[in-house]
Amino acid sequence: MLAHIQHFKLYLNVLELYINTGKISCHAASCVLITQQLAIFYSNVHIIIITCVLICTAFFCASFPFTGLKPTGTVTFHEHLRFFSPCRRQDVLTVTPWLAPIVWEGTFDAEMLDSAYRPLNLTIGVTAFAVGKYTRFVRRFLDSAEQHFLRGYRVNYYIFTDSPQSIPQPQLQPGRSLVTVPVPGYPSWQEISMRRMEAINQHVAKQSQGQVQYLFCLDIDMVFHNPWGPETLGDMVAAIHPGYFDVPRELFPYERRSSSAAFIPEGEGDFYYGGAVFGGLVEKVYEFTKMCHMTILADKANGIMAAWQEESHLNRHFLSHKPSKLLSPEYIWDDRKPKPPQIHLIRFSTVNKNYKEVRN
Repeated sequence: MLAHIQHFKLYLNVLELYINTGKISCHAASCVLITQQLAIFYSNVHIIIITCVLICTAFFCASFPFTGLKPTGTVTFHEHLRFFSPCRRQDVLTVTPWLAPIVWEGTFDAEMLDSAYRPLNLTIGVTAFAVGKYTRFVRRFLDSAEQHFLRGYRVNYYIFTDSPQSIPQPQLQPGRSLVTVPVPGYPSWQEISMRRMEAINQHVAKQSQGQVQYLFCLDIDMVFHNPWGPETLGDMVAAIHPGYFDVPRELFPYERRSSSAAFIPEGEGDFYYGGAVFGGLVEKVYEFTKMCHMTILADKANGIMAAWQEESHLNRHFLSHKPSKLLSPEYIWDDRKPKPPQIHLIRFSTVNKNYKEVRN
């Protein structure tokens, strides 16, 4: 088996040489290098099958010119190859086993993405919950979003709050709006967390599905530090938790009780995703939040609260319904953690705070 792997890697290196000398289209580069990463990461000879498919796809793509995105704003695999460049980062995993891209600094062409998405006149929605003492984080969140979040695009901010009068009204860029969505207060932060999926789902059904094409659901106690652009758009987008991107799966804090609807058995799971960032096409977010809300209700009926509330249900959902794109920890960092060498740029991070004080 090892000999097969060695020959396979050598074969891929030869293909890389052909790409570098111009004998294979640059569009084939992504396919070949994605598969090379998978082979090295998993040391699995069965990836040869994936190679055949990807290389055939690459040559097919090279034969037909790119004519722009669909009017819906979705990106096909063929089109995405022109934006995603996994070969630029060899120090991190840039593609999942199911071939979804993992977005890191240096893996995408920001100018090309912008030129493709901007003519679509998209409106992107953002939901964030400012309940109880969390209203203190709204202004900093919005001010930083206006500096870095999809600049030049139309954005609707939906702030869910039990105190609408406490929400500041900052000056927004043209084409952007701020809407407060009243929600009841709850006695504990765990209950607030568990209710989020339900509230987002109902809001999409009643309002945002007719107003936005994409919807991101973000935590309010976070700040944008660097550009967050259209590289983040996808059918269903998850973010790799900053605390578990470089640890073995055995250490992921999945829900391990088989009685819970969020249960993930030992030996299963792909990544540990953070609940502070997820998004995608608005109809996909609707389906996702509906399913998570249903599993939360199932646990509640059995007197169970999952280990990490909605985040546990989010991880269980993404185990069986793979996200189409993953955001690296650059997009969900924690300011309490030192920045490792893999993180070239922090785009969005949790602010330092006294958790006990703000949650009481």
